[in-house]
Amino acid sequence: MPSAEVQYLFDSSGNWIAFRKDKYVFDPHGNWIGWLPWDDVEVVDTDGSYLGTIHPGNRLYHLGYRPYRGYPGYPGYPGYPGYPGYPGYAGYSPLPTGASDVELTARKS
Repeated sequence: MPSAEVQYLFDSSGNWIAFRKDKYVFDPHGNWIGWLPWDDVEVVDTDGSYLGTIHPGNRLYHLGYRPYRGYPGYPGYPGYPGYPGYPGYAGYSPLPTGASDVELTARKS
């Protein structure tokens, strides 16, 4: 993904729940909620705990079991990313076996 490109992330119902800019993940309001420390599809929250996995395309799902990969460290606060625009509705996509939608409302402070 080029450094300035935004990747919109959706739940299984097709609702926009987050966006990725570089290695950082933000909620639709621009609040930093996580990052990709291993340069793959695994997202950890700002405390370093597993948040979810980006599935092919544009879905962010929480997988029931993920092996512990160690503490990812802290990347430093990314700052405000700016408003990415509204991506619209992505359409329904069935959840993979053992996965659930990421619940971001419970993560807000």
